[in-house]
Amino acid sequence: MITLCGFPLSNYYNKVKLALLEKGIPFTEERIETHSHDEAVLSCSPLGKVPFIKTPHGALCESQVIVDYLEAAYPDTPRLIPADAYQAAKVRELITYVELHLELVARELYAEAYFGGQVSDGTKKRVARVLPENIRAFKRLAKFGPYLAGDTFTMADCAGWVSLPLVAMATKTIYGEDLLAAGGVDWKPYAKLIGERPHAVTVAADRKTDLDRSMAATRAKG
Repeated sequence: MITLCGFPLSNYYNKVKLALLEKGIPFTEERIETHSHDEAVLSCSPLGKVPFIKTPHGALCESQVIVDYLEAAYPDTPRLIPADAYQAAKVRELITYVELHLELVARELYAEAYFGGQVSDGTKKRVARVLPENIRAFKRLAKFGPYLAGDTFTMADCAGWVSLPLVAMATKTIYGEDLLAAGGVDWKPYAKLIGERPHAVTVAADRKTDLDRSMAATRAKG
């Protein structure tokens, strides 16, 4: 049995969770906060990051490593990546663009956009300079046909669905403009399409429950 470790507010946790559900792989969940210094966590995820999974063979961290493992270890479950080597690489290419060139760049805004902190003007200017170029590049690759890689749901959609809205909303909050939409990426119909999948509904509901819990805890402290 696989144990998914992390928490439902994490987009990368939800990427893995959606892949597990779509593939029909039995798993349990264990709540672990990010950047834990607990030795039991560090032995599984040396940077203390989530998500990570525990398997009968040992632990694995980093979301893309995990979903690639799931695809290889459970070949008889629904495929989330094409059998053709080139098409499989195109799916992974999209994931790299979503996570490295869009989400990781926009993540520098999250402290202010989502968590009540502050981001320096220099950081805001840098993101505003880099992100539009990256969005234009992503637009060249993404098919939205209706899924990111074409007419079939893939692991690229596990990544895209959990991260594209975060990029859009963070830029809207910081700059007063959704940079994804401004760059010609019509992400809302796509997010709605994926969000209507039964397993995505489950992931979203669990995320909302965790968000409500987190907000209640914050109010209790205040």
